[in-house]
Amino acid sequence: MKKVKWGVLGAGGIADRRTLPGMMLAENAELVAVMEVNMELAEKLRAKYNAKRAYDNTEALVNDPEVEAVYIASPVLYHKDQVIACAKAKKHILVEKPIAMTLEDCAELVKICEDAGVLTATGLMMRYGAYNMAMKKLIAEGAIGQVVSCRAQLTCWYPEIPGAWRQDKKLSGGGALMDMGVHCIDLIEHITGSKTEAVFGINETKSFSYNVDDSSNILLKLSNGATAYVDSNFNIPDAAAECRLEFYGTRGSILASGTIGQVDGGNVKVVIAKEGGYDASQARNEVAPLELNVELGNMYTREIESFSDSILNGSPVQVPMTDAVWVQKVINAAYESGEKGILVKVD
Repeated sequence: MKKVKWGVLGAGGIADRRTLPGMMLAENAELVAVMEVNMELAEKLRAKYNAKRAYDNTEALVNDPEVEAVYIASPVLYHKDQVIACAKAKKHILVEKPIAMTLEDCAELVKICEDAGVLTATGLMMRYGAYNMAMKKLIAEGAIGQVVSCRAQLTCWYPEIPGAWRQDKKLSGGGALMDMGVHCIDLIEHITGSKTEAVFGINETKSFSYNVDDSSNILLKLSNGATAYVDSNFNIPDAAAECRLEFYGTRGSILASGTIGQVDGGNVKVVIAKEGGYDASQARNEVAPLELNVELGNMYTREIESFSDSILNGSPVQVPMTDAVWVQKVINAAYESGEKGILVKVD
């Protein structure tokens, strides 16, 4: 099988923990080069994943003639320059979210990549979760009727850590909402097939001393008429939250836990109400939940294989950069709402 030859900018962090192990399992991808600003670390990662070359700067990797596609997992502050460098070198690009610090920069990058004729995708890998894909199918088939309410929650324990770029607004652009809420918003919109029309947000730093939000609670009005709640926290212990994803409709509900995260798994309960009319007693009769039969795997492998297939065979990009730009627009509106205390429209 023909394989896309990959390079990675920012090969430590999430790339080392998740994406590179997933890439190793991809049948249509081959890791050629890695880059970290610390050459000793870059060399260790090269050896760990059996890559051919290690670099300590962006230009060297993107100008490697063997590299066909680049995965960018560096701090957000560096995304813009790295995306531009890749586009100029005619490399296809998979970039982590957010793709840039501002919406203006995001729009600029989309145009630059389009003009360069390179394919682009964004690391919203939770779309590739087996249960998340199954939930999208159920809702599209009308299994729970008209969706009227949704909720998503993603939390972690993230105390002050010296040098942690996600805790510095100049480097990250935002806190729990920007880093974790982005997945919740994207999953709700993707699974329901509806876009956000307006948002109200409360974003605060309650527990720690860094200058980004460690607590975010936002309310979304979706284009299908549903209301969605998104909770994002850096101040809840990992063992104390189930990271729930819930959809309620006029015919039933889908209640999931653990499907929002970095590992393909979790539990899902699907309840379809029995046919019947109005019941003044509101009896909560037991209904046997449906079982979802899915094949669990590796979300990052599916992500790499999907984008590699787009490069090799021209299949549609499943998570285009423009999708990430849209979610960032929703997040910006949520931050604006929190600052002004008003409902903010998104268009």
